[in-house]
Amino acid sequence: MKRVGKKTSRAERKALRPHEILEAAFEEFAAKGYAATRVEDIATRLRITKGTVYLYFPTKDVLFQEMFRHASTSSADPSTAIGCLRGSCADRIRDLLLIAYENTANDRRTRELLRLSVAEGTRLPKMVDCRHELFIAPTLAALTTLVEEGVKSGELRHDTATDTPDVLASSIFQVAVWHLMLADRRPIDGRALMEAHIDLVMNGLLRRSERIT
Repeated sequence: MKRVGKKTSRAERKALRPHEILEAAFEEFAAKGYAATRVEDIATRLRITKGTVYLYFPTKDVLFQEMFRHASTSSADPSTAIGCLRGSCADRIRDLLLIAYENTANDRRTRELLRLSVAEGTRLPKMVDCRHELFIAPTLAALTTLVEEGVKSGELRHDTATDTPDVLASSIFQVAVWHLMLADRRPIDGRALMEAHIDLVMNGLLRRSERIT
């Protein structure tokens, strides 16, 4: 007997519509940027009218900001991964950096949000602040905690990198920006670059007896 799929009710379709609009808006803004994207293009992608889009999002500016918030919160959340880290401080720092790399430099949605942040950040600073609060700040806070723990236990030595944990994550953004600007013409092995960077900074942080050879 042929099974008949459950039909989506009018109320369910209406409830899903904002999510669908935001997903379509992400694709259009990512492909064309803010200025070149028209609300009509987003509506056409969904086969709805422009008026339907405006019913949920009254202006293009509101739509863009809500799209950015939606895309940020629906991409990988680092907090769960941070809580699962195990091993020595050095092991956990290395694993955290690789997780952050996968969630940032190696994730299309995150890379496109980075592109939009650079392009529109001066006009919409709250948008960039939102992204920082959700992803960058938790990662840097976790790195700071791990480095401080390692120094206190004697596993890590105290130096400039200890006071500036941002340097530990710097290659993540280097790889992400490289992919955005030059991926099609000058591709690089981002994972290999990350591994080399981690090896370099960890040998700088570890006490001499603990250094990787």
